[in-house]
Amino acid sequence: MIWLSDKIEFPDYKYTSEHGIIALGGDLSEKRLIHAYKNGIFPWFSEDDPIVWYCPFERMVLFPDEIKVSKSMRKIINKNEFTITENTAFKEVIYNCKNIERKDGFGTWITDDMEQAYINLHKKGIAKSIEVWQNLDCTQSERKLVGGLYGLEINNIFCGESMFSKVSNASKLAFIHLAKNKNYKLIDCQVYNEHLASLGAREVDRDLFLEILKG
Repeated sequence: MIWLSDKIEFPDYKYTSEHGIIALGGDLSEKRLIHAYKNGIFPWFSEDDPIVWYCPFERMVLFPDEIKVSKSMRKIINKNEFTITENTAFKEVIYNCKNIERKDGFGTWITDDMEQAYINLHKKGIAKSIEVWQNLDCTQSERKLVGGLYGLEINNIFCGESMFSKVSNASKLAFIHLAKNKNYKLIDCQVYNEHLASLGAREVDRDLFLEILKG
C-alpha cells in the first residue's frame, strides 16, 4: 500500500487494491481534496485511523435523466409539505450527516477534521448542500431541517458525500431535487447503495466514470 507524502499527488490507478484503496495518509487540505476529486478519488476512514483514499473499480453513479420518481414520491412533492433550498445551511447538513443514527452504521466516518475540511470547501464555493425543510404552518414561515445532502461540484459533476433524513423520504427529496434542478451531467454516488439504486443510480466501470469526470 502506498503512503502519500507532502506532495499533492496520487499513485497510478494500477496500484488500486482489490478493495478500491489507492493510497493512505496525506492530509485533508483544500488542494489535496480538490486534486483527489478531480481524479475520481475520495477519502473514507474512521476516527484515529490514517486517511484512506478510495477509487473503486465499480462506481455508483446517477445519470440525471435516469432518475426514478415513484407515484408516491410525486404525491409528496406536490403536497407542498416541504421546502427545498440550496447552500443555505451547509454546516447544519454536514453536522446531521455526521451525527444522525443510521441502521447501516454509515455516518461515523465523518470525523471532526473531515467536517471542517468540507466546511472550508463550502466557503470556497466548491462544496454544496441541498436542504429539505418541513413546513410547520401553511405560510411556510415556520419550518425545521429534516433532510439534506452535501458533496463537491467538480467539472459539472456532483460528487456526493453523504445525506441524512429525519422523516420519511426527506433524503429522497434532496436527491431528486439535485438530479432534476441542477444541470449536472453526472452525480457520483461512490459505492453501491440500495437506497440510491431505487432512485435510478447504477454501477459503471471506473474507466467510464473517469472519462466523463475528466471529459
